Amino acid sequence: MGSSGGTPDTTVARVVFDTNVVVSALVFPSGLLHCLRASWMAGRCIPVATEDTVRELFRVLLYPKFRLSQSDRHELLADYLPWVEWYTFQRMPGPRCGDAADQVFVDLAVSAKVDALVSGDAHIVSISSELTSWGESSVRVVSPRDAVARWCG
Repeated sequence: MGSSGGTPDTTVARVVFDTNVVVSALVFPSGLLHCLRASWMAGRCIPVATEDTVRELFRVLLYPKFRLSQSDRHELLADYLPWVEWYTFQRMPGPRCGDAADQVFVDLAVSAKVDALVSGDAHIVSISSELTSWGESSVRVVSPRDAVARWCG
């Protein structure tokens, strides 16, 4: 994503955010990741998702611990879904991350050839070096904290 000759890089990063990152950005207004919501809404990054990843988001937003009404969930999703680049999944398997629930994010990142996969999940972080050199795709795993530094600044 860098540029040469001192010219600023104006390319908008296409990013896969894992479910925990999206939930934190949407549900916790005083949390560290909340600014990512404003970042994708302002076009500083583009979330890339599939039906599978959004289905997982729906499922997690139903957790009783969040105490979200149907109206709350619709409002939160309205702050995410319109900015999503929908990717029709032609599964191009990435390196195995050791957790079937997380594998969809790895495979999406590789298949869609995104700039970054934002996750703090240990299974995903453990294969970060493999992802940076996987076939024709070079996907960087970015920690949530680094994502804030990069897109919220």
